[in-house]
Amino acid sequence: MMDSEGLEKKIEELKLKEENGNVQTQAQGQLQIITFSELINDVSLHFQIIRFPKQIYVWIGYNTAKLGHMYAAATTRPNNMVSVTSILGGVSDNTGSGIAHRLVLKTGLNVILSCSIPKNSPMIETEAEKILIRKLISLGYTKSRLGATSL
Repeated sequence: MMDSEGLEKKIEELKLKEENGNVQTQAQGQLQIITFSELINDVSLHFQIIRFPKQIYVWIGYNTAKLGHMYAAATTRPNNMVSVTSILGGVSDNTGSGIAHRLVLKTGLNVILSCSIPKNSPMIETEAEKILIRKLISLGYTKSRLGATSL
């Protein structure tokens, strides 16, 4: 059990690590936290991936640390189709729901995705998804061709 001083110390250590590097990975048992940023067309895209045993949480920030709309995506029975639902935010802005859908197909994992990319920015959304997929492949979070998740 960690007391409040220990928790504050750990938070400070994470802040220092984040300030000192572009990509940070923190592994805690089966929980992995990855943060990184990319500059695309003079726009900063910030990413955070949290890998749980059977799901991933992904945050994509556009120029700020704003949370944005949040979606949950998972395969559903009986046909293993992917279903996506909005958890936070309205249904009129579906930026990110397509990314969440494709991430489930690529990883075979349940996905929670928060995205603050502006509504009418398909090029930025496409670039963000490409960057994210490349990172997930490099981390071994995608499905192999035989259908099992590599990890």
